[in-house]
Amino acid sequence: MGNGTSIGKVRGLGSSHHGAHHWLMQRFTAVGNVVLMGWLVTSFVLLPNMNYETVSAWLASPVSATAMVLLVISVFWHARLGLQVVLEDYVHDAGTKFGLFALLNIAVFGGGALAIFSVASLAFGGAN
Repeated sequence: MGNGTSIGKVRGLGSSHHGAHHWLMQRFTAVGNVVLMGWLVTSFVLLPNMNYETVSAWLASPVSATAMVLLVISVFWHARLGLQVVLEDYVHDAGTKFGLFALLNIAVFGGGALAIFSVASLAFGGAN
């Protein structure tokens, strides 16, 4: 492929800038996680008590429910991005990698959907 120089060895191996978007998304979701987790902890500290009725009433407010859904999306998206990198780096067999990516997607989207459904159920009064 090349004449033994550094550039000759990497020519034809694909673009070297395709990971920038993934890296940025991981950083954006990390910042979102920090901000939203700060909001969650502060909100919990300000609640008078942590019983079911108080927390479900707090979560029934539109601002709390919306922020909680954003937190769920951000956490699950961030987890998926991080685990994708781990699988890409450490799993080399194509079939195994495909299967693990499928399991990862099922777990992330299933867990996220369950969490959002739970928040929506409390927000819309279905858990009373």
